[in-house]
Amino acid sequence: MNKIMLIGNLGRDPEMSYTTSGKAVTRFSLAVNRNTKTSTGERQEETEWFSIIFFDRLAEVSNQYLKKGQKVFIEGRLTTRKYTDKTGVERTAVEVIANDMEMLTPKGQPGAGASSPGGYLGGDDSLGDLDDHPF
Repeated sequence: MNKIMLIGNLGRDPEMSYTTSGKAVTRFSLAVNRNTKTSTGERQEETEWFSIIFFDRLAEVSNQYLKKGQKVFIEGRLTTRKYTDKTGVERTAVEVIANDMEMLTPKGQPGAGASSPGGYLGGDDSLGDLDDHPF
């Protein structure tokens, strides 16, 4: 089973584009914090960054309502893809293909849209023609 659930804050505003076949794709980074204790007993916070990808209707909704700093719950699956960077080096990217989202930032707080629908939103988690999309 390949399933991941995350609660975190958007590190940047979502960016929406379209595949060559017209499928909506929205991407953003998500910061997930974790509290740990050092060997001396001090608390420290660690932040892990995730690349999130939405498709179709969920891509459109997330692009419309999510903003940098908002807290969201994301459910999806991990995927990896290989690409060649600008210098010709082959790299591997680990990404979350999201199929569900819940907005957690209360209305009226910074980053929350007044017309935000809130609540649970499900979407299509298929990769479809992701290979056609120039990332």
